[in-house]
Amino acid sequence: MSSIADNVGTVTRRIQKATMDAGRKPGSVKLLAVSKTRPASDLREAHSAGQNAFGENYLQEALEKIDALADLPDLEWHFIGPIQSNKTRQIAEAFHWVHSVDRLKIARRLSEQRPDSLPPLNLCLQVNINEEDSKSGCVLAELPDLARECLALPNIRLRGLMAIPDPDQPEADLRASFDRLADALAALRRDNPGSDDLDTLSMGMSADLELAIEAGATWVRVGTAVFGARD
Repeated sequence: MSSIADNVGTVTRRIQKATMDAGRKPGSVKLLAVSKTRPASDLREAHSAGQNAFGENYLQEALEKIDALADLPDLEWHFIGPIQSNKTRQIAEAFHWVHSVDRLKIARRLSEQRPDSLPPLNLCLQVNINEEDSKSGCVLAELPDLARECLALPNIRLRGLMAIPDPDQPEADLRASFDRLADALAALRRDNPGSDDLDTLSMGMSADLELAIEAGATWVRVGTAVFGARD
């Protein structure tokens, strides 16, 4: 059975090859290790193999791991789960990135509650790219107005978009979903001149990261291929 350190190396090589195959700049795609339900010791092992960015879905679990791994100062914490209004203060205080903002109320609270002692919070807007009833996220039609409002908030940096396309759709449809998100980000950049921070596409997981990278992903969110299947 492969170790977590071995898996980090394998996934990193997949990312590097997909980046090269897509004709993109080396290092333009980063690995976000999705560590929900994993103990802090697993994250420590991944860190020993060079991984420092971790994505968490559940706030209380994440805060416990942030505390347990406080001796590793280079860790970068990304919140990628649904956000309840009563959890925004702790998220604003503890995380470097939030990938799952889908409405202005949440973005405003994160901006208001981000401590002045910290740099602006990096934020991605979650798009329900296939308009699935079971998924969070704004629809594409809502995106321009939401992005414009978020760009005006003082303590966040709107970096781009995140989506979780339906993994069960045919490959051609999955590719089209990734392309739609990339097109949406390009439209935001075009319609908001001077928004140089709009550089991020958070999309692609263990099974489809190559397709996502081909479409322009800059963060791929990988859990199973790094940590193994969850119990």
